[in-house]
Amino acid sequence: MGSVASRIYGAVIAHRNRRFDAGRGVLTLDRPVVSVGNLSVGGTGKTPMVMRICRWLREAGHHPVIAMRGYGSGRGFSDEALLYEEALPGVPVVARPDRAAGLLELFATPEGEGVDCILLDDGFQHRRIARQCEIVLVDSTSNVFTDRLLPAGWLREPVGSLQRADAVVLTHGEARSRGSVVTLEARLWDASPRFITSATRHTWTALRSGDERLGVERLRGTPYMLACAIGNPRAFVAEAERIAGAPAVATMILRDHDSYEPSTLRTLQKRLTESGAGVLLVTEKDWVKLASVVTAKDWPRPVWRPELELTFDRGEAALRSLILERVKAGVPA
Repeated sequence: MGSVASRIYGAVIAHRNRRFDAGRGVLTLDRPVVSVGNLSVGGTGKTPMVMRICRWLREAGHHPVIAMRGYGSGRGFSDEALLYEEALPGVPVVARPDRAAGLLELFATPEGEGVDCILLDDGFQHRRIARQCEIVLVDSTSNVFTDRLLPAGWLREPVGSLQRADAVVLTHGEARSRGSVVTLEARLWDASPRFITSATRHTWTALRSGDERLGVERLRGTPYMLACAIGNPRAFVAEAERIAGAPAVATMILRDHDSYEPSTLRTLQKRLTESGAGVLLVTEKDWVKLASVVTAKDWPRPVWRPELELTFDRGEAALRSLILERVKAGVPA
């Protein structure tokens, strides 16, 4: 049944892409657009990459806006939007199901008049907005060459769609050997040799507990429970186990963008108490939601989350130059 559904899904995607390739239903805005997206479902490290590109643009004197679909929690906020607003003060964030309408509304305001470029968060499959630079992230912990299309697998598009990309960034190199990352990169080049490639890893530089900053070594020897609601938790789980030197005493893996409704919170707190864990370990993306609905005193144990730094193993300069050149060139007349 899954294979049949995947074939139907693939046919729909192919038809949709042919329409976009022909320019039907595509809106060209008056400011250059950089799209950052995924080939597969979630968990590739898109949020820190968007932050890094935004900082490159600001350092070069540009004034970007981040446009995203904006997954809501039912309480009127989006986890990524909150992260962007906290990490990038002064950068407008449009979080709307219809990003084009949201951007046009922003451009009609005094704040929007100063925006000179657009960063699309999760834009690869959402092609209604024309773009001048297409960046696609590929999680090196997943094999896109053996995976299948949704719903049987995790691919949102076949590997051949990478021919639309201007650059491919391999992420989560910390969870794979260098040799396996290089092998994957070579296979991607065989699939589409026209793009540039970069390789990155996510390094835990510290642990945050409220406003306190702790050394990552504090996790070693500490019994911990792990909870997250992200697209692909494998890299998070693997890095926690590597740093702690042991698996979590309990885990609670929720669907991507889970909003932590009251019933979920009660279950989480109960399992945390019963697990014997000394701390609860979550991602920063989870923490921005948890902190808005539960105060620190309501947790039976301290809540820690890793502070991440995106590190390039190679290809950073080439990727940065590509993006800045495309933005400087502007929108073709």
